[in-house]
Amino acid sequence: MKKVKITVLKTTLDKELAKEYGAQGLTACPMMREGQVFYADYAKPEGFCDEAWKAVYQYAFALSHGAGEGLFYYGDWIRKPGVAICSCNDGLRPVIFKLEATQEESTVDYTPVR
Repeated sequence: MKKVKITVLKTTLDKELAKEYGAQGLTACPMMREGQVFYADYAKPEGFCDEAWKAVYQYAFALSHGAGEGLFYYGDWIRKPGVAICSCNDGLRPVIFKLEATQEESTVDYTPVR
């Protein structure tokens, strides 16, 4: 299993939807900053948003297990091997992430309970 590099590309706020549905004073995501970098494999990185992890986990898992050698979805989504562009599931202020396969080996840092 390899580590996956996760970079925060963009934090957004859909002003039209926020005006209609959002709480007073809603801003772009306060948890993530553009340019932040995390490394993941089977587990959510320290400091990474729980809800965002639920949205990107499947791509991180696939990339960490070798999906990075080819293109996702038959080459009709992302043109670069080993890359996925994903967002969290916040419909008013989604955060956009770039996930990249790396060659860095991951290590299990826990003892499985049997």
